[in-house]
Amino acid sequence: MWEELGKAFCLMLVFEGIIPFLYPQRWRQLVANLALVSDQKLRMMGFFSMLLGAGLLYLIN
Repeated sequence: MWEELGKAFCLMLVFEGIIPFLYPQRWRQLVANLALVSDQKLRMMGFFSMLLGAGLLYLIN
């Protein structure tokens, strides 16, 4: 299980790095805009992201 978790973490880092690598200016603007979003909206986006990830993981397995 730890090996799979490590692989998943590495893949996450690859996916997280694609946008800043390809579009650094847009990524910087996105991060600046995220600073203006309220905590409640960020929490809701994080919650739905977790639900989507868990749901997709369930469907895959």
